[in-house]
Amino acid sequence: MDSFEWNKIAGAVLGTLLFIVVVKIASEEIFRVEAPAKPGYVVEGVTETASPGGPAAPVEEPVPDFGTVLAKADVSKGQQVSQRCQQCHDLSKGGPDKIGPNLWGIVNRPRASRASFSYSSAMSASHAPWTYELLFKYLKQPQAMVPGTKMSFAGLPSSQDRIDLLSYLRTLADTPAPIPPPAPAKPAAAPATSAPASGVPGAPVKTPASTTAPGSAAPATAPAAPGTQPAAAPQNGKPAQPLRPSRPG
Repeated sequence: MDSFEWNKIAGAVLGTLLFIVVVKIASEEIFRVEAPAKPGYVVEGVTETASPGGPAAPVEEPVPDFGTVLAKADVSKGQQVSQRCQQCHDLSKGGPDKIGPNLWGIVNRPRASRASFSYSSAMSASHAPWTYELLFKYLKQPQAMVPGTKMSFAGLPSSQDRIDLLSYLRTLADTPAPIPPPAPAKPAAAPATSAPASGVPGAPVKTPASTTAPGSAAPATAPAAPGTQPAAAPQNGKPAQPLRPSRPG
């Protein structure tokens, strides 16, 4: 095979590669998809906040009065919410551990206390009991409360869903955990009263008398009329004599 044949083969290969590159570039331009301005699917439990100065600090959620909200919670709705938990947990008495531990008697149970389940080191770092308050916070964002936990659940952002779920979880026990008494009502604030201007209650307000400032000149006396003598000062308590016109010349 001579050099001419080799040149034809090399040209055909280069032409094929060039054709592939051109087709690739053209297809990318034709089928290019613009990024959506708003995501079409929002993952539940994940909050995205845009801030020019960096990520904003999470706002601390107020803890509800469980003595009031649990008494009004919907247990049947909490049972429906628990179906999300049953994907990884068994809720029956004496049931097996699944991806997560069995949740029978979870309320007030010490954390990481089931010997049959292998907990993460982050969860095993504390054995504090699962009180209503801790479960309320944990079910909102498990990874935020216990960083490093194996539980990959995004959480329940709705506080009412968590309250209803807690009202159902407390029934999963031989003796349900008691509902705490309602918190006492806060006393009403006393109305503010304005203090007197003088600062002393009941003290009279004094009005300063008009006086001549030190160093200022006394008001000038009006000049006497032409041809009259100035009035004499009173002597021995007697009134001054009226002015008499003087005769010219």
